[in-house]
Amino acid sequence: MSRSHRVRNVFFAVLGAIVLVLKPAYRGPFEDVVRSYLGNLSVSFALYFAAINATIGFRRPRLAAAALTLIAVEVFELTDGFFGAMGNVFDPFDLLANAAGVGLAVAVDVTTAALWSSKGTQEGAS
Repeated sequence: MSRSHRVRNVFFAVLGAIVLVLKPAYRGPFEDVVRSYLGNLSVSFALYFAAINATIGFRRPRLAAAALTLIAVEVFELTDGFFGAMGNVFDPFDLLANAAGVGLAVAVDVTTAALWSSKGTQEGAS
């Protein structure tokens, strides 16, 4: 993995964390839904991009990162914040929001990696 891809992954991980931090300030349509589930989606998104840098040596790094991230966030939910070690209120829809966050992260990863690669190819041909 190139340095620029690692930087991209850190950027997206930080972006997910920023969304989590700014979530309480949201005022707008579907405010209850956003306040209830955006945190799950953004944390799952951020953790995937942190995990993808850690799984680069794996045979299938995206699959490993997605699986590890999904396991971590779902176990967090199912154990109610790791048995009370962290604050959490269980909601079964959180499980779906976590999966959606990982799915969105994989889609962004695949799309931006393809764009990144084609951009590098075009610049090299110039």
